[in-house]
Amino acid sequence: MLHYTTHTTNENNPWVTFVHGAGGSSSIWYKQVRDFKKEFNVLLIDLRGHGKSKSPLYEKIKSYSFDVISDEVIDVLEHLKIKASHFVGISLGTIIIREIAERYPEKMLSMIMGGAVMKLNLRGQVLMKLGVILKSVIPYIVLYKFFALIIMPKKTHKESRNLFIKEAKKLYEKEFKRWFTLFAEVNPLLSLFRIKDSGIKTLYVMGEEDHMFLPSIKKLVKDHISSKLIIIPNCGHVVNIEQPLKFNEKVLNFIKQSPVQ
Repeated sequence: MLHYTTHTTNENNPWVTFVHGAGGSSSIWYKQVRDFKKEFNVLLIDLRGHGKSKSPLYEKIKSYSFDVISDEVIDVLEHLKIKASHFVGISLGTIIIREIAERYPEKMLSMIMGGAVMKLNLRGQVLMKLGVILKSVIPYIVLYKFFALIIMPKKTHKESRNLFIKEAKKLYEKEFKRWFTLFAEVNPLLSLFRIKDSGIKTLYVMGEEDHMFLPSIKKLVKDHISSKLIIIPNCGHVVNIEQPLKFNEKVLNFIKQSPVQ
């Protein structure tokens, strides 16, 4: 089972489950835990190969797909007997949350998608293809640093960029390559998610400077009646780290207005 951490204030409080992105870990939510655990039970999960979810088991598993990974997240909720939860994700974690919504809608109270990835623009597609070619030639951490700089290029993005690079260094090289390959092949799945409205109350929280992913989210929310978009000024891709006070405020307000099962 994936490694997880819980902060339980009251067993009757709703749950909020946090899902990090590729190369990160549950530690990236350190600016959220204190505010959220005041009113909610908090579940932090390390995805396979990340954080403390490392074991010989994950080194041997070759099947890396978003449905398998989402099942692993659901296994944690089942283990903890959590009937339903609000889900908060960042970057690639938003794809996992959307996959859970597709296959386990009864587990979803709401979705909060920070720095959401719902389409790779032309630059992103070219970079991913280039990465697939180079991943066996150059050290994985060099490749990760390059992509982190492309996605989070400004000086104001330095803290989030450095944090993700620091966490990525803890990954095994084989693990990184598996996740990279998974992400490089995600376009057909994202196309489905853009076309199909999940029907679950969804908040997209995007940075004004998230040049690679914001345009597609602007278009998506026009077509999905269950979705709402908040754009945070002077902020890049990793909104929960770059603008934590605004992120926490907007997300908490949204969750409080969402139905509880």
